[in-house]
Amino acid sequence: MSKIRTLTGITTSGTPHLGNYVGAIRPAIEASKDENVRSYYFLADYHALIKCWDPERVHQSTREIAATWLALGLDTDKTIFYRQSDIPEIPELTWMLNCVCAKGLMNRAHAYKASVDANVANGADPDFEVTMGLFSYPVLMAADILMFNANKVPVGRDQIQHIEMARDIAGRFNHIYNKKLFTLPEAVVADANDGSAVLQGLDGRKMSKSYDNTIPLFLTEKQLKKHINKILTNLLEPGEPKDPDTSAVFQIWKAFATPEQTEEMRREFENGIAWGEAKKRLFELVNTEIAPARERYNEIMNDPAYLEAELQKGAEKARAEAAPFLDKIRKAAGIKCFK
Repeated sequence: MSKIRTLTGITTSGTPHLGNYVGAIRPAIEASKDENVRSYYFLADYHALIKCWDPERVHQSTREIAATWLALGLDTDKTIFYRQSDIPEIPELTWMLNCVCAKGLMNRAHAYKASVDANVANGADPDFEVTMGLFSYPVLMAADILMFNANKVPVGRDQIQHIEMARDIAGRFNHIYNKKLFTLPEAVVADANDGSAVLQGLDGRKMSKSYDNTIPLFLTEKQLKKHINKILTNLLEPGEPKDPDTSAVFQIWKAFATPEQTEEMRREFENGIAWGEAKKRLFELVNTEIAPARERYNEIMNDPAYLEAELQKGAEKARAEAAPFLDKIRKAAGIKCFK
């Protein structure tokens, strides 16, 4: 019986935050412990270049994200953990997929449409400051997935469209060249008990580096408490019932709590718990889960040689699969030697 392949990547343009942890890192590491699963985890540094042109930030983010995976217990002997840019087969496959991908498909990408809508609203040209990287990055994402024929891709709900696009591109390539080279991937969204695949940030919007509303994962205890206290709440006084389903405090609580703890906090909201008390309990809950990995993270951040060795080990394993598979893809498209 062949193993199910799962693949997860995080863009290296910022510091890992609770949203990354809940939506991608935690479920991915848990899945990697399944003996029936072959897991691929990568640092999406080429994706970072779409929005971030600060080389120091990209470099530091790559280091922080790699250290985060390792500190949280990723077993690199049982998984394939690599930096996207260490696999030259991926950008080559991206070009080949670009050559079969319909422009109309890319026109429907959420990020591109959002940029166009914002430009139109501001009276600018629809494609003002839209780079080809932004426009076509779903193709690079498809290449990440299809390079290793991932069956399952854990994502937030906002990323489901990209998995559907990867399926479309894979199916089109298979059809054009009349070969079943690519597996059609499936999106896997975190269980509803985890709060949400898209965690809310300090201002109630999606927790995102783009909104500058994140809670970094490995803050000190003092800093973590300070960030949680900044979470936006309404003006309801202690004793006044509060709606848990519209509260970022409750949503983050739900992402870290057991079902029993979640129901208990829901009752507390209905009974009018004070916001200060709710945030105090949230800090204690989150810190209890994160604290054991915090010290290990700081150790790894101070050992770049160890980090690099782990990534090169992963790149070697990844390329051992990618190189021969890309050779098959080239041949299918007619790119091959005359012998």
